[in-house]
Amino acid sequence: MAETAQTVPTLGVSSETMAAARQDIEYLRRWYAKATDLLGENTPESIAEGTKIYHRIFTADAYIRTSGATTQPFEATGPDAWAEVANTALESYVATQHLIGTQIVDIHELTQDAGGTITSGRASMTSYLQAWHAGEENLWLFIGTYMDEVRFTPGVGWQIHDMNLVQVSGEHRALGGPRPTP
Repeated sequence: MAETAQTVPTLGVSSETMAAARQDIEYLRRWYAKATDLLGENTPESIAEGTKIYHRIFTADAYIRTSGATTQPFEATGPDAWAEVANTALESYVATQHLIGTQIVDIHELTQDAGGTITSGRASMTSYLQAWHAGEENLWLFIGTYMDEVRFTPGVGWQIHDMNLVQVSGEHRALGGPRPTP
């Protein structure tokens, strides 16, 4: 008899499967931070590496955008277009660091075969962000929240197909100046 897939309610999925799925989904955001910092380095090698990571974590048709009352809105479809947006937005900085804080993953659906292998799924993830962008003389601190919709595809795994980065606060600071004496 052939194995058939079945939709498994969240409560019916083993704790091991749920934990592994959540961890895989959380790592999408961590890899995103790494890729974005690579794009900010603005060398041909770092841009290529960052873009390659974006292809792993985003679906080909991912809808990606920024929003918030005090941020410039950006919008793109797909990993290549978003890599271009990110690289252009970061090219004037000498260093960036994207720090991911609290992450909450809600798995809405998992489909498994009879052997317990995930065959499809969808989830949402909220992740807090502090992004530090250092220029020659100034620092821009961006505080925001990523709101992601993710899905599982066999042979590919979990990927983000909808991302909204919402700025909640931020500030510009001068760098340098006198150092306090001990």
